[in-house]
Amino acid sequence: MKREMVKIDEDLCNGCGDCVPNCHEGALQIVDGKAVLISDLMCDGLGACIGYCPQGAIEIELREAEPYNETKVMELMIPKGKNTVIAHLKHLKEHNEVDYLKEGVRYLKQAKDLPFNFQEVVNEVHGAPKVFQPTQMAHAAGGGGGCPGSQARTIVRPEDSMASASVVAAPSELRQWPVQLHLVNPSAAYFQQADVVVAADCVAFAMGDFHARFLKGKSVVIACPKLDAGMDIYKDKITALVNNAHVNTITVVIMQVPCCGGLLQVVQQGVAEASNKVPVKLAIVSVEGKVLEERWV
Repeated sequence: MKREMVKIDEDLCNGCGDCVPNCHEGALQIVDGKAVLISDLMCDGLGACIGYCPQGAIEIELREAEPYNETKVMELMIPKGKNTVIAHLKHLKEHNEVDYLKEGVRYLKQAKDLPFNFQEVVNEVHGAPKVFQPTQMAHAAGGGGGCPGSQARTIVRPEDSMASASVVAAPSELRQWPVQLHLVNPSAAYFQQADVVVAADCVAFAMGDFHARFLKGKSVVIACPKLDAGMDIYKDKITALVNNAHVNTITVVIMQVPCCGGLLQVVQQGVAEASNKVPVKLAIVSVEGKVLEERWV
């Protein structure tokens, strides 16, 4: 099957690393001074990293991508050297891909004329060979590694702030329905010449004052660039909002996790393909609900 994948021009890449935190799945890493796509398995092809490369070294290519085969991946990784192989295996481990990890290690163990020491790779990835046992792998995966957006954490808030929140009923500022980007009609009356908020699904749950801070007087659509399908449909709807609804501004509100950056990318692509121009603002929210950054892009 053919699917869109990230392609990196090693001659243009200067190893700045700006693309790494903006890769949805953590599939990009800096290895030996260059950006490397560690695993096709984790690349969703959305290209959220493209806009963050100052050298123009990243593009999307449509290429054959067979059902994931760890053996074939390892065949491609080995010539790139020990550090790339280690980064790839660590990536599988962090995403709890235990079966693929075991398959990759098995391939290395059986491979002839490896250009590096097999045991050094194993020790670097696991610390000790015994961690190949499934129960130990599961324990390690649950201990805090993996995609930053999926890491479990407990948020501790002062008791006084929780108590005050329980007695103050803030009014809803929502002025339309539906809100999910797949469901909205860009030609709806409430979008005409409106200020529009494009928010990641999680934002309203993280921010106690989301309605007052971002939603008041605005129309809203929500989406998740990590889990939603149909990003091209999202892009086309953004274009329609600009061209047909003649929206005044678009504010993209995302969480401070790598996978959320794709929402800004979709909006920017949609605006770029529109015949009209509209200013776009970015707001980044922490898991604790604080606005970390707000700027025009």
